[in-house]
Amino acid sequence: MPTARGALLDAAFTALADRPWSGVRMVDVASAAGVSRQTLYNEFGSKDGLARALVLREADAYLAGVERALAERPGDLRDRLLAVAEWTAGAARANPLVRALLTGCWGERLHAPHPAAGARTRQPPSPVPAQRRADAGTPAPVDLIAAVRDKTVAALERGRTAPKDSQASRTVRERDPRDPKDSRASKEEAGELAYRCELTVRLALSYVVAPASSREELGRLIGAALAGGAGVSGTSPRAAGR
Repeated sequence: MPTARGALLDAAFTALADRPWSGVRMVDVASAAGVSRQTLYNEFGSKDGLARALVLREADAYLAGVERALAERPGDLRDRLLAVAEWTAGAARANPLVRALLTGCWGERLHAPHPAAGARTRQPPSPVPAQRRADAGTPAPVDLIAAVRDKTVAALERGRTAPKDSQASRTVRERDPRDPKDSRASKEEAGELAYRCELTVRLALSYVVAPASSREELGRLIGAALAGGAGVSGTSPRAAGR
């Protein structure tokens, strides 16, 4: 059973599907959630606070979906990055808030929420911990993409796998950090893996703007991008230019 806060966020999300945020009334959100309007204000402080909390919830749900996609698609690097790409493209197409978070393209339906202006208005921070986090501001696209990259890198490093294509068919071996050559190689591999993860997310976002005709089309693009850089151990365009 959802908490009052969860029910209010669900009601706000539903209301936003039917009308722009300017037309969403706090009293209607409270009524749809089955709580008093005072409870709504106790949780979020204001309508702006509700918007910040709603957007942050959708960002958190998207990132949780990234972790779920990685966990549910064991396999080589290509398979797991394709899972992240598919989830990103699907979530952004299905959820306008996720699409706005990832692309920075907001609109009349909901403007990008700004951090709470407590310092300027001398308002005390919210007594609700979850709202204090929301009031700090929602992630910019570059921050959200970086979070996806970092979560993907962490999951892949835990699995210690590399792509099984002809250019990188080996498993990443354990390296001795005391060996300068091994230490340098480990840093290069980590940088290459981070590059491939970020590239995957950005390719997936291109399919939000121009949807793929099939899952296979997205898979071919991800595979070509990985093969072009030889996966973890190859040279990325960024590294090649140094």
